[in-house]
Amino acid sequence: QVQLVESGGGLVQTGGSLRLSCAASGSIFSINAMGWYRQAPGKQRELVAVIMIGGRTNYADPVKGRFTISRDNAKNTVYLQMNNLKPEDTAVYYCYATIRRDGESSYVGGYWGQGTQVAVSS
Repeated sequence: QVQLVESGGGLVQTGGSLRLSCAASGSIFSINAMGWYRQAPGKQRELVAVIMIGGRTNYADPVKGRFTISRDNAKNTVYLQMNNLKPEDTAVYYCYATIRRDGESSYVGGYWGQGTQVAVSS
């Protein structure tokens, strides 16, 4: 059993900052990719940022220069520092991971957190 639990969402004003955290727990041998997606009302879920086990990162264009993704491999935790927030960043943010479980020989994707709401007021 593997669980991803997010925290850190909330309501902020335009220009404010939030830091999201996502901790993975369970029978985990290793985590390859960890990332954040978001889904705004009436829109499809979209990638925000991803970080690989070696530290390589990738960001969606709308958040480049404002958001920073990082991870603590010892804690199986990924973070998303969000600065200069805009109303269009309002969405439910979901943590995602590709995990190799104990006793398994390959990584499997599709592990999701329950989501945390981020709301940015204008």
